[in-house]
Amino acid sequence: MTELGERLLYLSCAAARRIMVFAQDRASGELHARPGITVPGTGAPALSMPLARHPQGLVLYAAERTEPYAVSSFAIDPATATLRPLALAPLPAAMAYLATDRAGRFLLAASYPHSLVSVSAIGADGGVLAPPAQVIATPARAHCILADPQNRFVHATSLGGDCLLTWPLGPHGLVESALRVTPQRPGAGPRHLAFGEQGRLVFLLNELDASIDVFGCAEGILTHRQTVAFPDMPAGQAAAADLHLSPDGRFLYASERRTNRLAWFAVAPGEGTLRPAGALPCEAHPRGFAITPDGHFLLCAGLEENRLGVYALAGETGAPTRLAQYPTEAGPNWIEIADPSA
Repeated sequence: MTELGERLLYLSCAAARRIMVFAQDRASGELHARPGITVPGTGAPALSMPLARHPQGLVLYAAERTEPYAVSSFAIDPATATLRPLALAPLPAAMAYLATDRAGRFLLAASYPHSLVSVSAIGADGGVLAPPAQVIATPARAHCILADPQNRFVHATSLGGDCLLTWPLGPHGLVESALRVTPQRPGAGPRHLAFGEQGRLVFLLNELDASIDVFGCAEGILTHRQTVAFPDMPAGQAAAADLHLSPDGRFLYASERRTNRLAWFAVAPGEGTLRPAGALPCEAHPRGFAITPDGHFLLCAGLEENRLGVYALAGETGAPTRLAQYPTEAGPNWIEIADPSA
């Protein structure tokens, strides 16, 4: 049973095709393993298995990146933390990223190897039952897709096309005819996004030069404000991975896989400009990490060493301090958090 003082963590382990389940003590950060689940599929190993969680309900989604491509919907039992299969639906390609829109009407997906994004309808019970209603070709290597906090626009990254793509979000999905393309520096490799100031700020992590760009955003139009570098990166060796903003908006965190580090940046209120605040070693190949809704803990998945690190976050400085490491199944790469009582 899950206790009142615990939140629920779901860890995608792609090489094992498993979702591990943990309950986390909200005060100490300690993790307690709960029964996990195998994701339907062929059993072939995959580099990653993206997850997403329904914003209004206890439903978790997982995308299988080996053929036949599909998304599984799982109902979350808040009393036990266990997952129950809810639905299985086809996807058009291997997806590197999953997210729902903010109202929970659509499942959004981006395919890096097939250069496309898709939009699937979410049913009344939270399950995805049918093939995508929209499949849209993109410039090379689409990587991330997210609806803005106001649920008016959807932004996607194209790593190979060095650009950001923005569509208005309508009642039936993306308004394809109103696509706006924002070019990025050649060779930067746009990868992951995060929003600040209720969507008035957009932060972009670039994989290939490990930089972060800050944009102002109004009516879906992005205006560049700043570029900052990941601290002390060897030239030509970057492989930046994940990006998350603290819940209070004061610190932005990024991970990098060649030097196996987490870096954090102080965010100037209103302006959104970034000031490097520190960096530290973390689990090997930190492809995915997450921050708890209260902002007290950061969890980092080390894909190459099959470990999950738990860090306490200092309120004044944002600095992470590792509290513990936990062994995982093979290929940990994506973390989703459900906190029913938060």
